[in-house]
Parts: sequence; structure tokens; C-alpha cells
Amino acid sequence: MDTSRETWITGIGILSSLGEGPDAHLARLNSGDVPVTDFTTYPTFLFHPLGPVDFDKQIPKKGDQRQMELWQRIGTYTAGLALTHAGVAGNQDLLKRMDMIVAAAGGERDVNVDASVADELRGANNPDVRLNERLQSELRPTLFLAQLSNLLAGNISIVHGVVGSSRTFMGEEGSGVQAVQTAHARIRAGQSDLALVGGAYNAARSDMLGLWEFAKMHYRDEFKPVFAPDRKPGMATGTGSCFLVLESRKHAEARGAKPIAKITHVESARAKRDAGGVSASIGDLIEGAKKHAPKAGAIYSMATGAEPATQEEAAILEKSGLPVRAMTSRIGQVFEPMFPFGIAFAALAVANGKLAAAMPGVPMETAGPDGVKSIIVSTVGHWRGEGAGVVEAI
Repeated sequence: MDTSRETWITGIGILSSLGEGPDAHLARLNSGDVPVTDFTTYPTFLFHPLGPVDFDKQIPKKGDQRQMELWQRIGTYTAGLALTHAGVAGNQDLLKRMDMIVAAAGGERDVNVDASVADELRGANNPDVRLNERLQSELRPTLFLAQLSNLLAGNISIVHGVVGSSRTFMGEEGSGVQAVQTAHARIRAGQSDLALVGGAYNAARSDMLGLWEFAKMHYRDEFKPVFAPDRKPGMATGTGSCFLVLESRKHAEARGAKPIAKITHVESARAKRDAGGVSASIGDLIEGAKKHAPKAGAIYSMATGAEPATQEEAAILEKSGLPVRAMTSRIGQVFEPMFPFGIAFAALAVANGKLAAAMPGVPMETAGPDGVKSIIVSTVGHWRGEGAGVVEAI
């Protein structure tokens, strides 16, 4: 392989319940502090909330902030952090040819409007007619447009000036894998030199908490790590965003950018979710990753906690013989940006030669080697989609 086409990570923007930026996250991950959770805002529904954020720092215009839903503000803010970290922010020569690949879901519901319509229809003499009237008055075209998934990429372009090619992938955890995989493949093939990749999710939404509860997938108990033996099944969701600046080695060296780590392999799959389907799929993905990382020092798993997928993944990880870190236990299940989060956490670990502190009561989270230089990142979606990648030190 032409080493000039290596995929270097030159910027990390990250925002979660653990704080803001790479340094804050690295400190919290290495300290072994108890993760930040909220069990009272929506009683019996555990989630990882976002900490205080001054959106003015990356989105200076209040008008821009007001027209964004929270997940878009979080994502646009974090994209700005990544651009700043990479030394790209404000550089029009770079931004005009910077590719952007976003993993995004649909927009947020206006829960108050939904509730008022539902209440009114209960007593309406002609509910069909009344529903049409309310739809015409409450759901304006501008509101409908605000639900489009590609508006996160649009807002990043408007606020930060990233105006190269733009792609938005939908598909929950799998979309995050595809976003990183596509950027990595394009850089390796010489089709791209500079890319912004990531996504965002807002967990503090009663509509989404209700949706996961209806699907019997939400975690409803006091906090326990994902792979804790006595943990109840379910996803403890988290609010957060992660964006990465990915760059060809040649391009980064030419502008004097300092790399954090490099991505040497990304592969995705979509197994049938019948008995053993996840085990076979993630097993093949991890074995494939090991061929690219024979000296891997650990696996950073983005396991969701949803069953039976998590148990099947755990069985494969136990067979790997490597120390495991369930990074979802630290920040919550963030769906679309889950894989970018894993890549970012692995990059910080290999750059500093130290794994995140093991969580107590989790047998798989054994002590890792000092000076770790290579980490496998694995993802198994709560419903569909698997992926694995390799992050190595430079």
C-alpha cells in the first residue's frame, strides 16, 4: 500500500456526558470515574445527559442556533471542535475542498404539538377533518423541512464553511460505520484528501425514550456496565456527538498537521438477526481486523446492551483473548455517532499508550498492556449492522 494514502486522524471533536474535547474525555476515561447518568428526569429511564455547553463558542449567530434542533446544535458545535483541533477552522482553501460524511437520523418531534393534537382528537366530532386542519396549521412546510436528516450537514456548511462534497447516511449504528468506512476508502483510493466525518444524537427526548420502551429495548434500572454479568438487558442511551477530521498522510504532512493516530482497516456487515447471526458476523469481522492488527492490545466495543445481540457479541469478545472496554458504558448508546466515538477513543488511547480504566465488576475489562499501539474497534447495532476497525499509533 502507498503509505502516502494512509488515513490519518488529525482532529477530534467530541461532546458527551463526560465533557467537551479530547483532553477532558481522556482524563475521565483514564481516571475510572463513575459515568454521568440521569435517573430522575424521566423516572425509571436511565440515560447519560449532556453537560453544560456554551454553543456561542462554535455557533456565534443566535439565529443559526434557534433554527436548529438540539441534535443539530450538538453536531454543528462538535464539528467546529474537530475543525479547530485539526487546525482547519477558518481556512477557506482547505474547507472548500473538504468532504463531509455525516451519519444522521431524522429530526426531532415537536412533542407539545403531538400531545395537543392527540388530546384534541379524542373529543372531536369529526377527527379526520380536524386532524387535517391541525396538520395544515401546525406542521408548516418549514417544520417539515427541519426534520430532514441532511440538515446537520447543511448547518455545518453554513456555520463552518465546509463546502466540498457532502454525504448523509441513515441507518443508526450502521450509518456511523459506513461513514468512516467510506471516508477511509476514498482517502486510500486517492479520491479524497481531507474529510469531516461524524454524527450526533440527543437522548433526552421523551418521544425516543418512549419508542425504545415500546420496543422493550430501553434499560430501566440503576447504572451497570454493559458487560456486567448481572445487568438487565436494554440500552441506556446517551446524548453526544463525535466528529473526526480524516486526512491522507501526504496532505497532512504537506500542511504540517500533527496526526493523532491512523485508521488502517474498516469493514462492515449486516447479518441476519437469527440465533447465532451476530456471533458469526462479528466473529468474522474481528478475525479480519486481527489480520490487519496482529499486535492489537485491546478491543474497544461499542456494544449497545440490547439483547440478544450483546450476549452474542460478548461471547466472541471473550474468545478473542484481548482486554475489552465497553465504551458505551462510559457515554451511553448514541446510535449514529457510536462508531466514530469508538474510533476517537481508540485514537486517544494509542496516542497516549494507555487504555481506558477498567470498570469494576466486568470480567472482560482486564488490565491492558502499557504502551498500547493498536486497538480494534467493534460495533454491533441494537437492531441491524455490525462493523470493526483498526486504529494504530503513528
